[in-house]
Amino acid sequence: MFDKKGVFWFLGLTFGLTYLIDLVIYLRGGLTSPGWPFAMQLSMMMPAFSAILLGLFFFPESPIYHKRPAGRGRWFHYFFLLYTLIIAIGVISVWLVPSEGTIKMVSIVTQLPLFVGVLLIVVLRFATGREAIARVWLSWGNWRYWLLFGLAFVAFYILQAALNAVFGLGKSELVLIPTPQGFNPYTYTILRAVGILLLGSVLSAFICFGEEYGWRGYLQSELFKLGRVRGVLLLGVIWGAWHWPAILMGYNYPGYPLLGLVLMVLDCTAAGVVYSYAVLKSGSVLLAAFLHAVNNMVVPMLFREMGFMPYDRAFSFGIGIYGIATMAIIAIIVAPPSHKWNPHYLHVER
Repeated sequence: MFDKKGVFWFLGLTFGLTYLIDLVIYLRGGLTSPGWPFAMQLSMMMPAFSAILLGLFFFPESPIYHKRPAGRGRWFHYFFLLYTLIIAIGVISVWLVPSEGTIKMVSIVTQLPLFVGVLLIVVLRFATGREAIARVWLSWGNWRYWLLFGLAFVAFYILQAALNAVFGLGKSELVLIPTPQGFNPYTYTILRAVGILLLGSVLSAFICFGEEYGWRGYLQSELFKLGRVRGVLLLGVIWGAWHWPAILMGYNYPGYPLLGLVLMVLDCTAAGVVYSYAVLKSGSVLLAAFLHAVNNMVVPMLFREMGFMPYDRAFSFGIGIYGIATMAIIAIIVAPPSHKWNPHYLHVER
């Protein structure tokens, strides 16, 4: 049965905390204020923070409820709450003392635990076993899905950059970085980008877990009870609306605050179907977090650092309207029939 009360509390807490953080960012100068990326990172933690907090202490039916015999797999959830607290303290420190020294210190303090989080999930996987880790929604799934979907996301955005170049919507020349003597500048630039993408995606997956455990974990499992296709589409709309304050401040679609609200909902709905499909196939919310991290790494690297930024972010491929249309076509192709959206997939590791 659909847990209307539980979903109400989850959405209220998630949106309330996120919008409050965004409001403070706006009042302090928006996306030009000191340390605003830390605050944005904190807002990314809120969906999982809310789901874990409620699941651990207020939802007795939750698989991670503190009185259930869930074993050591729950340690990761407690660590995630601790890390969220560390991020919050760092953000408050930057707000109180917005100096360059404070920002550097907070950057170090908030980045080091990422390695601990990644190491912890690996240790717990082998210490507790596949079934135990799956019971607390931390299943890994088959590694082939990680490779397949990860490469597919990278290929998708390379195609988007190429389409921008073909249709005159973006630049077409690779920006080379300073290259050590003896190396081919093109080869070095590409290999360096690949290395940063791999390492960054693995570490950033812990941050993106902050969204995916809430959206593709808790909320999706509940919304499926309203109808599986309806649930995944409704989730996309909710996920998009959750981004609205950042969009109004110029994030993602600078110069298009109102159109950006619509584009973000469409983007989250189309991409959300693909994320949900990946989780459905693998049984792993962690895979969704990894794919989200790949997305968040490859877009700025390809478009900004490697020089393929579209001239107009709203009317272009990538995260623009043409890119969203491309993702929607992919979503329609991969989306399984309604009766195959299994709401209990999170409890099984394949």
